[in-house]
Amino acid sequence: MADRMGKESMTRGEQLSILPETHHEDRPIEVPVGKLMIAPLKGCEPLARQISDWIYQFREEEEHEMPVDSPEFDGYMRKDYILEMGLPRFGTGEGKCVIQKSVRGCDVFILCDMFNHGVTMDYFYGEKNARVMSPDEHYADLKRVIAAITGKARRVNVIMPMLYEGRQHRRTTRESLDCALVLKELCDLLGVDNIITFDAHDPRVQNAIPLNSFEDFKTAHQMIKAVTRDFPDIKIDPDHLMIISPDEGGMGRCIFYATVLGVELSTFYKERDYTTVVNGRNPVKAHMFLGGDIRGRDVFIVDDMISSGGSMLDTAAELKKRGAGRIFILSAFGLFTDGLGAFDEEYAKGAFSGVFTTNLIYRTPELLEREWYHEVDLSKYIALIVNNLNKDQSVSPLIDPSDRIDKYLRKHGYRS
Repeated sequence: MADRMGKESMTRGEQLSILPETHHEDRPIEVPVGKLMIAPLKGCEPLARQISDWIYQFREEEEHEMPVDSPEFDGYMRKDYILEMGLPRFGTGEGKCVIQKSVRGCDVFILCDMFNHGVTMDYFYGEKNARVMSPDEHYADLKRVIAAITGKARRVNVIMPMLYEGRQHRRTTRESLDCALVLKELCDLLGVDNIITFDAHDPRVQNAIPLNSFEDFKTAHQMIKAVTRDFPDIKIDPDHLMIISPDEGGMGRCIFYATVLGVELSTFYKERDYTTVVNGRNPVKAHMFLGGDIRGRDVFIVDDMISSGGSMLDTAAELKKRGAGRIFILSAFGLFTDGLGAFDEEYAKGAFSGVFTTNLIYRTPELLEREWYHEVDLSKYIALIVNNLNKDQSVSPLIDPSDRIDKYLRKHGYRS
């Protein structure tokens, strides 16, 4: 008992110094920050299960290297890393979080989908399934989970694939800066240690929390793998492929794609009617193409999200008028807020060949059945991130996937 208490009082550096090295002579064993726990909010359970299974597989492969009987590795090897908890609601719609396992000394990763419209309020003034949970209600549940574990867990991490209020990232008139407020509340008030997101609409929102950890991961590697898997005849070179940004706001993301693939980049300029506001935005009057000859080339239209999808479909139609070949729409988050009808119609006309989005947010059963839809699985990628962070290892190679994309293209013959 005394020996264990002594080890717990040591710094992490002192803990590392007393552990034996693995058979990899240059790499010491990394002591986990704490016992790993993955806490999924409502609707995130399937993805959390996939992540848990991947982590178990990673650790099973490295088991011979780890002193799993050491107190520092308590609970390191488990088939299930899911934290059991409940988020019940009272008849008024108020809620609470109930943790059903001890989290004392644990490294907790909360997985949340603020845009999951497949989750309903169970009871609301006596009515069953009264309405779909809004992003605000999902965010309230996130705060409840943090409140239930803060003070007990060793570290609290939030995996929020699509950043809540991420589109409200700047002030252009008298309006709220919601994303900045959310980040400051999570870190400054609720004590979150790490925020992990993917393809942030504008990663500069992290300026709101300059002293906290904010990691924005790209989905480009998995997107490229998915396209080449489902369309193996695609040619990735400047003569046969072009990257298109549907507007000037997504240029940074598209520049990355064009650079790692070694192809040309073009964009559309949206001429807006600033005298009119529709659903909080100025409607687009016309699309102006800024780029070279696109005739016969395949095209990747790349953006961070598909909201209604109008911009994507308008862009695809304009490209077809200019003689583009196959058009592939690549977006991390497929919201499809206006339904799937417009995509069905344009696909039937041959306007595009496929839509690729990730499993990071909720996808309706109807979407999964569409012929034109291709899902990009990010569960293994998240598992790698969580596994590294739990052991305080660098995630820099995972943040910038340039080298991995180059190796993949060379391995599969897309690049010599």
